[in-house]
Amino acid sequence: MIRTGEQYREGIRDGREVWVDGERVKDVTRHPAMKPIIDIRARMYDMQHDNSHADTLTYSDTAGTHSIFNRLPKEQKDWHDKWKAVDTVISDISGVVTRVGDETVGEMWSLYDGQDVLNEIDSQFSENIARHIQGVIETDVFHVSANTDPKGDRSKPPQDQDPDMMVHVVKETDKGIIVRGAKYETAAGYADQAFLKPTVGAWTNEKLSNYAVGGIVKMGAPGVKMIARSGFAGKGSKEDYPLANKYDEVDFLMVLDNVLIPWEDIFFYRHTRAAAYIRGTLHRYSAFPYTLRLLYVADMMIGAALWNAKQTGLDKLQAVREKLADLVCYREGINAHLTASIALAQKSPGGLLMPHQSILYAGRIHACANLPQMMHIARELCGGQICVTPSAAAFANGESKDWLAKFYSLNDAWQAEDRRKLLAFARDLLNSDYANHRLTFVQFAQAPHFNHLAATYNAFDFSGPLDFVRKSAGLSDRVNGSL
Repeated sequence: MIRTGEQYREGIRDGREVWVDGERVKDVTRHPAMKPIIDIRARMYDMQHDNSHADTLTYSDTAGTHSIFNRLPKEQKDWHDKWKAVDTVISDISGVVTRVGDETVGEMWSLYDGQDVLNEIDSQFSENIARHIQGVIETDVFHVSANTDPKGDRSKPPQDQDPDMMVHVVKETDKGIIVRGAKYETAAGYADQAFLKPTVGAWTNEKLSNYAVGGIVKMGAPGVKMIARSGFAGKGSKEDYPLANKYDEVDFLMVLDNVLIPWEDIFFYRHTRAAAYIRGTLHRYSAFPYTLRLLYVADMMIGAALWNAKQTGLDKLQAVREKLADLVCYREGINAHLTASIALAQKSPGGLLMPHQSILYAGRIHACANLPQMMHIARELCGGQICVTPSAAAFANGESKDWLAKFYSLNDAWQAEDRRKLLAFARDLLNSDYANHRLTFVQFAQAPHFNHLAATYNAFDFSGPLDFVRKSAGLSDRVNGSL
């Protein structure tokens, strides 16, 4: 049931329409902008077949062997197993990637929890989601998420402008629905399928709307066109930009030009209540792996900053240690929220085990909102040389080679090449175009900050603080009814 890397590559050689920098891509697996990240996803598939990793990355049942990332979480051990699996992958690839499937498949689990809502509309929709979840488990597809529309003029409802600014249904047929519009979606060009869902606020008081639609889009389906942003891979040498050239996850504008979604692939259609439900619970599970990725980013910042301090002999200074402690508090804050969300995990309406919601969402806010400040602290600790150091070619060739060897060698333990490598890594982590792209991506990849705050507000149980203050302040028992 688990795929190999080559099976994954062959699966995305399906004639899909992908465009990069104005040119049609013949084979996405070979294009320089996408090949590095496709190779990483293929490596993740191959690791499942590696005897040294199989026990960590897979599980077995009567139907066969499956990816641990796709297993429905029903007990605390399931979440610890998923965390351990992410540890294993990140350690093997020696870097951080976010949109590789495990953080998006959880969005369908939220619909699994909402089957009662779906049944009120059409029992077929409930059956569709259960079947698709099982299908992801059994076929091990690379499943991603189609989230944000172009939206156009946000002061106007979609009906008062070009309707394609938000994905909508234009026609019903015996085979399914025909949709038009577009979605911004990371990894679309090299994924198998996407969960298409509506954007927040696509309707007001309507009970029915052609913009309230959710289902599965196959990336190779007729009418699906994927236009990539310009990739970071290949825009500089691997020696100078080691992260951008290996871990860049390419984003796409996925255009849906009269695309047929078969009825069996539709999870909800027209009913705004179902659409609102999924938007309100969308990140119930997926916020965990998303926030977990930032734990490794924190480790990278701590490691880069501390190695620099050790290289330059500044690690003994109290001021340096205090800044490192700030980074450690950020890192351990993420760790604490994730750990607590498992320890206090809650049963979901569908009988799954979801991380404690308000603790998880608060952890996501901590990780995302503080990242810009933490990156700046790491920059300070790495110093100004991350923005002025010459290229690797200058260290290796010509008359500049000897001068750079002289000024970048610190002592017998730290010679110029190791110094250059660390500075290049820190620059790509903290200061490059790729670093700034990743920072912006983190701030919006699971909705903007105000949505993070709204999710935390909606998940928190205010009855405890209200009752405590009612008793402590001696308020009348009559206020109980207002809780």
